[in-house]
Amino acid sequence: MITRYSVEHSIEFVYSAPVRASMMTLYLCPIQDRNQLVRGFSIETDPPGPVFDFDGCLNSRGHFFDRPGRHRRLSIRARSTVEVGPIPPTPTKLRADAWETLGRAARAAPELGLMLQPSRFVRPSPVLDDFMASCGLEPGKDPLASALALRTRLHELFDYLPGTTAVDSPIERILESREGVCQDYAHVMASILRGWGIPTRYVSGYLGPDGADSRDLATGESHAWVESWFPGPGWIGFDPTNDTQYDDRHVRVAVGRDYADVPPTRGVFRGAAESMLHTRVRIARQRSTA
Repeated sequence: MITRYSVEHSIEFVYSAPVRASMMTLYLCPIQDRNQLVRGFSIETDPPGPVFDFDGCLNSRGHFFDRPGRHRRLSIRARSTVEVGPIPPTPTKLRADAWETLGRAARAAPELGLMLQPSRFVRPSPVLDDFMASCGLEPGKDPLASALALRTRLHELFDYLPGTTAVDSPIERILESREGVCQDYAHVMASILRGWGIPTRYVSGYLGPDGADSRDLATGESHAWVESWFPGPGWIGFDPTNDTQYDDRHVRVAVGRDYADVPPTRGVFRGAAESMLHTRVRIARQRSTA
């Protein structure tokens, strides 16, 4: 099944006083790979001006711009048309020697070894150790089955509650409160899986609407999940927020070690002011084909 989406991601920074310039790095363009085909992408800004692209990490495509001159607001609108699928089915288990094969592969391949190392938001901590012990979270005989079980368990343990954490909140916040958003779920799952020896990376993107009706529309914000590498199938996506696997509803935008590598926006401005951020994502399912 191939599903086509149109995505409109609107971002607005409102400043409490005029600023002299704004500079911004963006990760808003969907990835193009064997599971996704980008049919169109554009960025518009107000104040207007040129936007430059660059190659980010792990096949992610970034953009950069600066806007000199006084302004009280900065608006960004990214539009994408992307086709997703077909997505290979996820196996339920691996070979009996999967843990040993996984360890050898991670030691031999730097790109896998990198996704076992601590990063800003994906790291070990005493709070994580206590959380895992109290919830009985341990790896089983099969690494893939262990990851599938962990995805479901985190969905059960945490409550999705926007506003309880910020984009730069450490994993201790959700571990103590049991409340958070998709970035928190992803960071906790990645922290546990890396600790178990499973290379795991962070994925930012969008979640499309349910159903195949061409009028289907979803509004909200960007989404996040994780991908883990296993011998045989390779990279497999897990969405602990929704307790699902990566499927044709997931539009992949950027991949990194954690949120800090690939935030949708990262910028600075010149001036004595405070800023307020407003975001809105509109994603429409256009069609599905075999």
